[in-house]
Amino acid sequence: MLAAAAVCPCPPLLVPDVAAGAAPELDGARTACSDALAVLAASRPDLLVVVGPGARREPERYPAGAVGDFRGFGVEVDVRLGAGPGGDRPLPAPLAVGAWLLERAGWADAPVEGLAVGERLAPARCAGTGRELAARAGRVALLVLGDGSACRDVKAPGYLDERAAAFDERAARALGSADAGALAALDEHLAYELKAAGRAPWQVLAGAAEGAGLEGGLLYEDAPYGVGYFVAAWS
Repeated sequence: MLAAAAVCPCPPLLVPDVAAGAAPELDGARTACSDALAVLAASRPDLLVVVGPGARREPERYPAGAVGDFRGFGVEVDVRLGAGPGGDRPLPAPLAVGAWLLERAGWADAPVEGLAVGERLAPARCAGTGRELAARAGRVALLVLGDGSACRDVKAPGYLDERAAAFDERAARALGSADAGALAALDEHLAYELKAAGRAPWQVLAGAAEGAGLEGGLLYEDAPYGVGYFVAAWS
């Protein structure tokens, strides 16, 4: 059963070495992520699964000890997803951000695995994947990574789309109230058009949370760089 979840954004700019001089701009988000991870630790899970956006349509699993880095962003920062033998495939950037957050928090509370889900994965598949994750252990925790729309202003990666603010408001409200039904109802096609990479991971969370009776709190909400970033904790 799902015991707790932390929802965090996953821009590589969360890593101060990547952000360089702009690092202070996301200090609030980093602090909120640390607070959300503390909720995960307090839940005393048997297993933690880091779920984030992936490049392929089908879900991709990453074992404990999988490694990643931020060399593609110009810095020599290496990360490891918990303790374990790892595997042949490097972590995609969103999961690497998750691994960095866990290392920063000194995570040692449960084994860690990773799961990357494609942005076009259908809501029903996302929900089914979430239910499978929740059944993996007696107490499962999820670190769910994903950003909101990338169309909040004219300088955003997707330029300005008038629909973006309303989409992000619905997502933030659902994440802040642990409303699995509202997350499941997010429009996959609109999310794709708005470049909201968090839609599929959030809907995996919605499936995992079915029947868990969790309560939520929104710890951070902002749209720096024209992208919606949210941090929430469910327990």
